[in-house]
Amino acid sequence: MIKAIRHIGIVVDNLEASLHFYQDLLGFEMTKRMEESGEYIDNMSALTDVQVTTIKMAAPDGHLIELLHYKSHPRSQNLQKEICAIGISHLAFTVENLDEEYAYLSKAGVPFNAPPQLSPDGYAKVTFCGAPEGTRIELVQLL
Repeated sequence: MIKAIRHIGIVVDNLEASLHFYQDLLGFEMTKRMEESGEYIDNMSALTDVQVTTIKMAAPDGHLIELLHYKSHPRSQNLQKEICAIGISHLAFTVENLDEEYAYLSKAGVPFNAPPQLSPDGYAKVTFCGAPEGTRIELVQLL
């Protein structure tokens, strides 16, 4: 039935800060930017009079994320859930050298839960950081 994962949508409050994080710091490439409004987006979002900027961004392997910045509707603030709450808890990205990424992102002010850790099975080195809108990002280096 499912052929592929199309993209993951992330609602953001500060579009410029989020673009900086995903594009400049993590290396995603912007592939499409749209200003959306009208009946179609109203129907798809189950909202009325939507005005939203959508930005598709590709990882080097082609997988997509989509940043959504709703100008017409207030974004809910401070709804950060615990990582163990039901629902999507984080996005995980594979990196080449986690220690280098950790140093680079830390210097750029990105908050981390902890320095890179070796997984109990020795398969990977892992850490979690936070994107500007609060999305948890897991960075993984396969060993």
